[in-house]
Amino acid sequence: MSLINLPERLPGISALLHYRRESAVPLLQLAETLLHSNFSTLTPGEREVIAGAVSRGNDCSFCAWSHTAAASHHYGSEVMVQGMIDGDAAPPKMRALLAIAERVRTGPQSVGQEQVDAARAAGASDEEIHDAVLIAAAFCMYNRYVEALEPWVPDNPEIYRTMGAAMAERGYMRDRSQGGDVGSEESE
Repeated sequence: MSLINLPERLPGISALLHYRRESAVPLLQLAETLLHSNFSTLTPGEREVIAGAVSRGNDCSFCAWSHTAAASHHYGSEVMVQGMIDGDAAPPKMRALLAIAERVRTGPQSVGQEQVDAARAAGASDEEIHDAVLIAAAFCMYNRYVEALEPWVPDNPEIYRTMGAAMAERGYMRDRSQGGDVGSEESE
């Protein structure tokens, strides 16, 4: 049961986006830019892995499951994405960027030259380091937004697979001309 009167049929952040549509548009635009657009040289799958890892670290199950599912859709493998988030299967560049994202999650003062140098040595550009920091910081905000108001969080993995596929394929801003609506139940 949510702490405020949210639409019960909508999971996670979708309920919050419907509740306050004025803030939904910029929040969804930010997610679209960071995760789905041509914003970064990091792939959408890599960006979703960062979002999923930060969300898991923040104990935001809705965001962790939905973004891990989106990353899994991009990569075609849930096992591979879980291995990347756990760190043991991440390529060196992603491992270094995930280490930076984890430091942002725990407190931005803990990101230092050592972590930046390690990411550069692993092949990350300064732009990719920037983008990992921005995604991690934004997801700390999204996670706190979702967790603070306790919207309904489904426990059926198939719901997240469907949601992740929609996020990976269509992004975060649904086309209103196709009958979609910002903040719909198919949005993140």
